[in-house]
Amino acid sequence: QVQLVESGGGLVQPGESLRLTCIPSGSIGTSDMGWYRQAPGKQREFVASISSDLRTNYAESVKGRFTISRVNARSTMYLQMNSLKPEDTAVYYCARRSIYTGRPDYWGQGTQVTVSS
Repeated sequence: QVQLVESGGGLVQPGESLRLTCIPSGSIGTSDMGWYRQAPGKQREFVASISSDLRTNYAESVKGRFTISRVNARSTMYLQMNSLKPEDTAVYYCARRSIYTGRPDYWGQGTQVTVSS
């Protein structure tokens, strides 16, 4: 079984930074991992992903502001979020992506990020 535990969310003002952490356990293997978010009344959306060989991909809305990282394929994953905007407010989820479909197959419980003055 795979377990993913996120932490690091909170309330910040516009322009400030936060770092989210996702600690995996169980059979992560060499799967790609990703961050997703869901704002109130909206569908869950892709934020960033990182492959087992550390290649990264970002949603256009966060490029240049967010950085996804992990030390190696089985280690803790991070999302450094800089220059936060009110529209970044959402519940952020860590996910493992299936090696067969590329879609998330395991999710964490989520951590709330609120950007407000």
